[in-house]
Amino acid sequence: MKKLDNETKAELLTFLVVGQLFAFARSGEWLRAEPLIETAQMWLSSNGAECDWLERAQLIEACRMVAIRALDLPFPQVEAELVQLFNLHRGWFLDYRKPVVQQIHALSVSLLTRDQISF
Repeated sequence: MKKLDNETKAELLTFLVVGQLFAFARSGEWLRAEPLIETAQMWLSSNGAECDWLERAQLIEACRMVAIRALDLPFPQVEAELVQLFNLHRGWFLDYRKPVVQQIHALSVSLLTRDQISF
């Protein structure tokens, strides 16, 4: 199985972080590992991407770090606004036109490049 390129990692990481923040906004709790694994699998399948379990686990761990950094962003708290972060006409794909999605993506790229997290 081939490894994900850096941009694909950043996109998957962004999706996982939005999922974490979505859950936190709705319930006040972070997602546990199992729902994050399922979320990663859903994203990989929807995007025709593959990665091994170790790379997926490392991205899931990284999503916790990015989500904590993203708590200061103006993330929606109301269900109707949360759903608008996705382009539902195509499925559960993030809407990168939304500024908060762009900011989370930038945090993801930063963590993966400047912080020298490699996997």
